Amino acid sequence: MTTERVNREEKLPALKLTLVQYGILLIMLVLVTGLWRLQVLGADSWKVLAEQNRIRKVPILAPRGKLFDREGRLLVDNYPSVSCFLVREQGRPIDADLPLIARGLDLDLDQLRATLHRYRGSAAYQPIPIKQDITPDEQAFIAAHRNELPELETIDEERRLYPSDGFASHVIGYVGEVSEDMLNDPRYAYYEPGDVVGRAGIEQSYDEILRGQDGSMDVIVDSHGREVGREGIQPAVPGHDLKLTLDIDIQRAAEQALGAANGAIIAMDPRTGEILALVSHPNFDPNAFAVRIGRAEWSSLITDPSHPLMNKAIQDQLAPGSTFKVIMSVAGLQQGIAQNLKVNCAGGGTFYGHFFHCDHHHGLLSIHEAIPESCDTYFYQLASMLGIDTIAGYAHELGIGVKTGIDLPDEMAGVMPSTEWKMKNYHEKWYAGEVISVGIGQGAVAVTPIQLLRALSGVASDGHMVRPHLVDADQVPADFERALLETYPGSGATQVPLNPDTWMTITDGMAGTTQPGLYHTAEGAHLDGIDFAGKTGTAQVVGGGDTHNRGGAKTPNAWFVGMAPRRNPEIAVVVLQEHGDWGSGSAKLAAQVITAYVNKQRRLEKNLATVPAKPPTVGQQASAAQAATVEMSAIWSRPGKREQNLRTVPERLGVGGFEIALNPPQNPIQISVPVRPLSGTARNRATARAESR
Repeated sequence: MTTERVNREEKLPALKLTLVQYGILLIMLVLVTGLWRLQVLGADSWKVLAEQNRIRKVPILAPRGKLFDREGRLLVDNYPSVSCFLVREQGRPIDADLPLIARGLDLDLDQLRATLHRYRGSAAYQPIPIKQDITPDEQAFIAAHRNELPELETIDEERRLYPSDGFASHVIGYVGEVSEDMLNDPRYAYYEPGDVVGRAGIEQSYDEILRGQDGSMDVIVDSHGREVGREGIQPAVPGHDLKLTLDIDIQRAAEQALGAANGAIIAMDPRTGEILALVSHPNFDPNAFAVRIGRAEWSSLITDPSHPLMNKAIQDQLAPGSTFKVIMSVAGLQQGIAQNLKVNCAGGGTFYGHFFHCDHHHGLLSIHEAIPESCDTYFYQLASMLGIDTIAGYAHELGIGVKTGIDLPDEMAGVMPSTEWKMKNYHEKWYAGEVISVGIGQGAVAVTPIQLLRALSGVASDGHMVRPHLVDADQVPADFERALLETYPGSGATQVPLNPDTWMTITDGMAGTTQPGLYHTAEGAHLDGIDFAGKTGTAQVVGGGDTHNRGGAKTPNAWFVGMAPRRNPEIAVVVLQEHGDWGSGSAKLAAQVITAYVNKQRRLEKNLATVPAKPPTVGQQASAAQAATVEMSAIWSRPGKREQNLRTVPERLGVGGFEIALNPPQNPIQISVPVRPLSGTARNRATARAESR
């Protein structure tokens, strides 16, 4: 009886047994359904995910375009390099690996952590650059620790190689990793953290053209992230090369002329606006930026009181001193005042109740003597007769107080005071006595070297004002050129109407500056056989007084703007020596650059002249006459150039014997000029000038 009772208790009720069976069946159905969804319905998506885990995209960085000078000589090149990146797709924590990575790659651990922190918001598939241009020993470390540190990858790339000793550094600029501030700028919307961009000079202005387009390579990896094979490759598109207007020979002459002095030298072709040389001292080594610059070196650059990163050629805003007297002369002659103005200089003059000094007792003089002798008293008187707003009007027309629009970043505009300017900035009226200092380029007037060069060379070119540039527009797409003009606005190319007498008087006066004379301020820079003209400027600094202790903080800044020849110059040069004392010293530096240019042109002409081995045929004579006509037509196309231009034609065309009929728009004339057959280069240049106008 007892046994039967136990057996009945051990037996499960039929209902419970049924429920258990159905529960097991339900669980099996759920599992089968899940497997079906994973293996059938989600097969494609899981296959893609698996493929992504198996294949890693490795970027192929595009080499930047190279930079050449105007004659095709290499300025900036690239060299092969290896960089180390950190990949976060391994699905493993990497914080514990950072000390080992820092030791093996000779990195500061805190800086490495800061780099990773910067990329915390970027996509996980994006590699993080942690060290550029790694050494062979560091490459060996990465290879030896492949199993321990699968997150480390190396990428081959080409890195910038700049000229040594900072040659043309402020023209070229440098490249660097895009900063967080730049990424917030709409102009850099297409850039990502870690991208290399131009950060100054041509590298920045033409970055879009130079940078190219990166490619990628699909690398097959195993479960540990090790490379086991490669699949497709999307090749990188190299950046475009650029030919600059810079001439290495003239640039070298300008660098040597300025030497160790702080300041700037610019040489420009006033006919086209092409910059032949641009020097700013002190300079810097762009190669230090090609690989990420260290904190100590960066701190040294930005705290240096001489500002080596500042492009003084386009950013230094200083009083122009007596170079401003050329602009004063334009205003005085155009207004019909200076032609008959004679002033007796007794070492200064009294104006508005104050005595203003002059460097010498010049005696009685007119505008013809006042320019080469740089008489302050004469221009004090002229300024008081013109008034500040008349002076400001002519100065603005010649580009003072306005950006030139040169294709370099961060150009400054300078300052040209006026009654409106003072009221707007200081909420004060302009006092008549303030114009006296403005008349000699002091007071509130402030110019940049490029601005002053453009203004004075424009006067020497009969009002033909150009837009300075370092890259010709025909090398860049039209849409990029339009965007560039918007990015770097300026007064651009224009024609300032000048009376013939104004042009002749001022250019003759500037030519007298470099000729021997009792008070001629640049007679020490006279060049035999070269029509060399210009204007000196000695500009006092704030608190400087009359102290001339060269190089000291109170020493005046020394300016000179010169050109050759005096009218319609082929080259114009501005020299600024900060605290360089008298402008006569800067004139000698400009003379060195002018001499280098003229000697090079003479060598080229001599080489061209030796090419023909036999007398020209009749057909060649006709071609030479036609080329000469084109050249002269180009000259005539500029308004206001008549007899003065024709005087320069025989010098420009050489010797020979053709008679050319020239029919200008008005007053047709028949002239005979000596010419020679032009070279192909000269003929193409003449044709291009004629067509461009």
